[in-house]
Amino acid sequence: MVISAMGCSSTRFLQKDEVLVRKIKLKNIDLRFEEQAYEYVQRDLQKPSWLNLRLYILANTKHGKYRTENIKKIGEAPALLDSSLVEISRTQIEKFLQTKGFLSAKVQSAIAIEKQKARITFTANAGEEYTINEMSYSIPDSSVRSLYLKNQASISSIAVEKRYDADTLNAEREQVYQLMKKNGYYEYLRQYLRFEVDTNGLKNKTNLKLLISNPPGKLAHEAYTIGDSYLAIRTSTGALAGAKIDSAVLDNQYYLKDYSGRFKLKPITRYIFSKKGSKYSLEAENLSYDRLYDLNVFRNIKISYQKQSDSSHVLDAIYDFTPLKKMSNRLEGEYTLNAARNGFNIGNTYTNRNLFGGAEQFDLKFRYGVLFESKSLSQLSDRAFNREFELGANLIFPRIVIPFKNTVSSKNGLSHTTFSTSFQYFRQKNAFENRTFINAISYDWMETKFKKHTFTPFNLEYRNGQLDADFRDYLNANGFGLYVKTNDRQFVNFGSQYAFTLNNILLSTQSNFFYLKASADLSGNTLGLLNKALNLKIDEKGYRTVFGLPYLQYAKAELDLRWYKHFGGDKQLVFRLNPGVGIPYGNNTALPIEKNFFAGGTNGIRAWQARTLGPGNYNRADIDPQIRQNLRNLDQLGEIKFEGNLEYRFKILNNLFGAKVKGATFTDFGNIWRIRAVAENPGGEFNSSKFFKQFAIGAGAGLRFDMDYFIFRLDAAVKIRDPQFTGSDQWVIKNMFNKEFKQIYATTHYPDVYRFVQYNFGIGMPF
Repeated sequence: MVISAMGCSSTRFLQKDEVLVRKIKLKNIDLRFEEQAYEYVQRDLQKPSWLNLRLYILANTKHGKYRTENIKKIGEAPALLDSSLVEISRTQIEKFLQTKGFLSAKVQSAIAIEKQKARITFTANAGEEYTINEMSYSIPDSSVRSLYLKNQASISSIAVEKRYDADTLNAEREQVYQLMKKNGYYEYLRQYLRFEVDTNGLKNKTNLKLLISNPPGKLAHEAYTIGDSYLAIRTSTGALAGAKIDSAVLDNQYYLKDYSGRFKLKPITRYIFSKKGSKYSLEAENLSYDRLYDLNVFRNIKISYQKQSDSSHVLDAIYDFTPLKKMSNRLEGEYTLNAARNGFNIGNTYTNRNLFGGAEQFDLKFRYGVLFESKSLSQLSDRAFNREFELGANLIFPRIVIPFKNTVSSKNGLSHTTFSTSFQYFRQKNAFENRTFINAISYDWMETKFKKHTFTPFNLEYRNGQLDADFRDYLNANGFGLYVKTNDRQFVNFGSQYAFTLNNILLSTQSNFFYLKASADLSGNTLGLLNKALNLKIDEKGYRTVFGLPYLQYAKAELDLRWYKHFGGDKQLVFRLNPGVGIPYGNNTALPIEKNFFAGGTNGIRAWQARTLGPGNYNRADIDPQIRQNLRNLDQLGEIKFEGNLEYRFKILNNLFGAKVKGATFTDFGNIWRIRAVAENPGGEFNSSKFFKQFAIGAGAGLRFDMDYFIFRLDAAVKIRDPQFTGSDQWVIKNMFNKEFKQIYATTHYPDVYRFVQYNFGIGMPF
C-alpha cells in the first residue's frame, strides 16, 4: 500500500528543520488487514486531501511560512515528519498484527529523506498465523455456567481451528455482558470475563480458557427482579418544581409526579417494558429508552435503579424525564434556478407535541410556491407562471387507534395513527386552476425493526379543476380534448393506500444494505362493487356518480429500490431504481392530472426541471405556440415511470463554519410514458422496443452542507441525452456550447428555451 501525502508546492512554506511526509508505504502485510493496519499510522503523519491542504495553506501561511500561532481551523495541516510518531505507528501496527493472530509479528520502520520530503516504509515480518487448538471454560457460578452454555451456540463466534483474533474475544466479552444484563444480573461487569491464552508446547496454535469470575467477596452472581417504578417529569427547563404537581398511581406499580402538569401516566407506561416482577433486563431498559424517545415529547430521559433494601434482590426503577417545549415552529424552503424560469417553495410547520397529555402530536402546515418567467419584462406579480398553496393539519396518536383489540407490538418501533386533512390550490397563468380537499386516516407500524407497514384504509378526496375558458375552447378546437377531459372536471375519490418499507432505519448509517419501498394506491373498488346495489346514477358525460359527483377508479403502484455500498469513512455509492405504473379503469379512461407521474426535479432526473421531461419521445415543437405556453407543466405527464440514479458521496471538509461539507457526483436516467398512444403526446406512448432509446440521461455534481440537524443541498446537473430528439441528435451534450443549436430551439419551441445546466437547491438528501 502506497499513500501519497501532498503536492510538492507545499514544501516552500516549511522551516529549514521541517520535513514533509510525501509517502507512507506498508510492506508484507496480509491484504485482508492492510487497510486496517494503515489506520494505526498516527493521524499527524497521514496526508490531508488536496483540497483540505490548499484551504489550510490559504488560511494559515504568512510571509512565506506556516503560522505557528493563531491557527485558523480551516482545512487540514500538512503531514510533517516526527520520528516519535513513526515509532508509535510502528509499535501500533505490530500490536495490531498480533491481535489478528500473527502472535510473533514484528514490524520495522525506515525513513528516507530527500529535499525536505520523506518516505516512510513499515515492513512487517508477520510469521505464521495462529489458530485455536482447544477451548475450555472456568465458570464457578453454576447458574451463570448453565446460562452461558445454553446460549453459547447463538452468541459465540469462537471455534476450534479458526484464526486467533482478539476482536473475536472482545466480541465474546460483549455478548456475555449483554446475556447477563438481560437475565437479571444488574451488577455484572465486563471485566468479570477474561481469557487465558496458552501457546506453550504448541506450534502456531493456542489454547483458550474462558473465565467468568464471581464478584469480589461473593460466592455467586446475584440476579434481580423489578419492583415499583417511580416517574418524575420535570418542567421543560429541567426544574423539579412547579406551581402545581400532578400525581398519579397505576396498577400498584407506577407512581408519577408531573412537575410540568402536562402528561397522563397510562400513555407513558405503555412504553415501559421493565414490568413489576420481571427479571431486570438491560434489553428491556434500552427498549424503553428507544420507545420513550420515539414519542418525540422528551428532551432527556434517565433511567436508574435503587435496591428496596441492602439485602433485597428487588430493584425499584427511577425514571427522570425532561420534556421538550410543547410547541415549536419550523420554517423550510427550496429554490430552483435556471435562465428560463426560477422559483421557490416556502413552508412553515407549527407543532404541538402533547395535545391531550398522551404524546399526541398536532401539526399545522402551510406551504406556498411560485415559479417565475425569468426573461419576462413584466412586473414581478405578472411574471408568476404558476402558484401553489397548501394548508393542512395532522393529528398523530403514538399507537394504533381502532375499535377492537390491538395486537401490534411496540417492541420493534412506535406505531402511529394519523388523522389528516388538507386543502391544496394550484393556478397556472391563463391555463388552469385546481382546488383539492383531502381527508384520510392512516396507520403505520413496525413488523420488525427493519420492516415498516403503512396502511390508509380511508382516503377521501374532492377535486375541482377548471381550465381558463378561452384556453379550454382553444384546446377543444385544436384536438387537445384529453387535457380538457382530465383537468376541467369535478370528482370525488374514495380510495385506499398501502406501503411497505424495508431498512428505513439504516438510511442514516454508513453500511451496506438494500432499501425498498413498495406502494399501492387503489380507488373506487368499493363503489364499483356497490354500483348495481346502490344504482349509482350516470351523468351527462357518461360517468357514474356518487352524491352527484363522478368518482375515480384506478390502480397505481410504485417501487423505490436502492443499494447502498459503503467504502469506508464517508465514501458511499448509492444505486436507485424507481419504476411505477398507474392504470385507469371502470369509470375512468384517463388518470386525473395529480395521479400521473412526472419526471425531473430535485429528487429525480436533476438535469431537467420538474414536469419538463417526456413522455417518451414527445417534442413540444409539434404543438401550437399558444398551447405550448399555457400547457407548460401540464402536458408532460404519464402513467408509466422508470427512473434510475447512481450517486457517489464523499467528504470534502470536516468543518466549514460549523458544517461538514460533503460532495457527490451523480448520473440520472429514465423517463415517463403514456400507457397508450394519445394524439396530444405524439411519440409519448410506451413501446418495449424503444424503451432504452427513450431514456433521458443527465449527470452532475453537488455539495451537501451537513449541519447535524439538517442537510442543505446544492446540485448542478447537465443534460447529456434528451429523448425529445431523434437518432444521434439525442446526445445533446455535443451541442452544449453550440449557440446555433440553442437559437434554433428557441425559434421552434418558443417561448421554451433550451438550458443544458439545471441548478437545484434543497434540504435533505435527494434519496
